[in-house]
Amino acid sequence: MAKPGATGVTRIINATGYSMKGLKSAWINEAAFRQELVLVLLLMPLACWLGDSLNEILLLIVISWLVVIVEVLNSAVEAVVDRIGSEHHELSGRAKDLGSAAVFIALALNGLVWGALIGRNLLGWW
Repeated sequence: MAKPGATGVTRIINATGYSMKGLKSAWINEAAFRQELVLVLLLMPLACWLGDSLNEILLLIVISWLVVIVEVLNSAVEAVVDRIGSEHHELSGRAKDLGSAAVFIALALNGLVWGALIGRNLLGWW
């Protein structure tokens, strides 16, 4: 059964407000989010310059924003785990480690894509 609440445009407005609150919280409380967001914003013009086609430009932009998205989700997991309690628990540690691994994989994938396009478009490797 669905929860009672706002519908239509009101729901969209409320959801947008919650999202802005979440982004503000990430900016204030998460140094990694700030660093990755600033890096992504700096990379956007570089993506437009480096990409030879719209597909390449979009690939660089999307893969860069993926890191920020995964970081936000990792921060959400960490907040929930910390809310549950500060005592050490194997599952809490596993949840945090898995979130961190997700960020690592997103960063590695980002580096791979950027590196491949730099290698091809700037260095002529293949």
